[in-house]
Amino acid sequence: MSETSPARPGREPSLLQALLPLLVLFLLLPLAVYLYADNSSYGANQISLLLAAGVAAIVGLRNGMRWDDIQEAIINGIAISGTAILILLAVGALIGTWILSGAVPTMIHYGLAILHPSFFYPAVCLVCAIVAITIGSSWTVAGTLGVALIGVAQGLGLDVAITAGAIISGAYFGDKLSPLSDTTNLAPAAAGGELFAHVRHMTWTTLPSLAIALVGFAFLSLGGKAGDAAVGFGDLSNELQKQFALGPHLLIPLVVVFALAIRRFPAFPTIFIGALLGAVFAVIFQPELVVALAGNEALSRPMALLSGAWTALFDGYKGESGNAAVDDLLNRGGMSSMLNTVWLIVCAMTFGAVMDKVGLLERLIRSVLKMARSTGSLIVATLVTAFGTNILAADQYLAIVLPGRIYKSEYEKRGLAPENLSRALEDAGTITSPLIPWNTCGAYMAATLGVATLDYLPYALFNLVNPILAGIFAYIGFKILKTSPRVVVEHRRPG
Repeated sequence: MSETSPARPGREPSLLQALLPLLVLFLLLPLAVYLYADNSSYGANQISLLLAAGVAAIVGLRNGMRWDDIQEAIINGIAISGTAILILLAVGALIGTWILSGAVPTMIHYGLAILHPSFFYPAVCLVCAIVAITIGSSWTVAGTLGVALIGVAQGLGLDVAITAGAIISGAYFGDKLSPLSDTTNLAPAAAGGELFAHVRHMTWTTLPSLAIALVGFAFLSLGGKAGDAAVGFGDLSNELQKQFALGPHLLIPLVVVFALAIRRFPAFPTIFIGALLGAVFAVIFQPELVVALAGNEALSRPMALLSGAWTALFDGYKGESGNAAVDDLLNRGGMSSMLNTVWLIVCAMTFGAVMDKVGLLERLIRSVLKMARSTGSLIVATLVTAFGTNILAADQYLAIVLPGRIYKSEYEKRGLAPENLSRALEDAGTITSPLIPWNTCGAYMAATLGVATLDYLPYALFNLVNPILAGIFAYIGFKILKTSPRVVVEHRRPG
């Protein structure tokens, strides 16, 4: 799964063999949705991915590979997603303790006071974009501000799918342009370019895409007013104040998380520190709720406080306010709420690892490369390959590194600056990752925001527009940087 991996033993797979696992997957996934509808991600999709991985493994075995090598690749592939899984679990813990501490209810309370339905969606997109540029992490934005903004949308009776699309649009715009972002650093490294040259070159596709997305969100907000969905909440601000002791001091954990992110502290410890800080704030400022969550009258008060805070970390917040709509909004979080998503990621990474190890991914990419004769078609082929790798390998990092590794020499031979490649990798590799339900990013966003990937997909306007605009710019030759074509000299071994 890396540039230094040894050559694959056995025969080179044919194009038909490379397409076979995809055919199986694309038959099984719609069938799973047909049979299980919204519950297809709770097991059916996982089985589909494993069966498709099995077909890919059979192709590899038939071509002379050893099962031990394939199994080792699966282990390594799952290991690649280890950090994402830890972050996902930490976000689950953070949501649980931040609800219990009153941090999320406070953000919802202030959001209801500030954000008006008539400009809600573009405002959400802009706020998330600004914060993501500052801290360089779309995941942190979604796991903190995003959770609260979904609550605000529900309180105003607005569409949570559009809200999720606005959150993701803003978060990925900011993540993409932030020098603090890991993908923004990874793309020029994979393409052989320089970070700030990469960021400057991205603005030509990224800023117009955001402008178009904001116009779209403004259109969706036209005539916006509190809808019928808000009726079930009553006056949500008053309901929250009845349940929690609210105040700006409860936002200190949010400030701490953002400060650590700005200082480029690693994501997992940053978010987990935020979760632990939320537990401490819950014990200090919401002690009665913490004791109630413990649910064990035999415990002494100190032990009940410890038990309640501990429970919020692994099982989330559970409250009974007497208002079913409010309880449905707040009763969530905990590491346990993320376990199904972890299951999906493990199965998806298994499929991607087998496809890569057996050589099927590279075979597909090289077939695409053969059709890319012009500069425009080469960049479009890069966009399609990065998007396809997001589907097949289920990980945005692989969607950047793998096409970058394979296309780099071709860009050099054609006299194209590495910024063209790195921009294309981000325009499709980074941006489309949350649009795939089984991709680590798509699974994360769905689990964190509580909105299914296919529900928010039509409204992730920035993520939809950016790759299309990049393809148009490639074909018309707009802002394509040139260098001198590289002379390739083949060195043959004597004899």
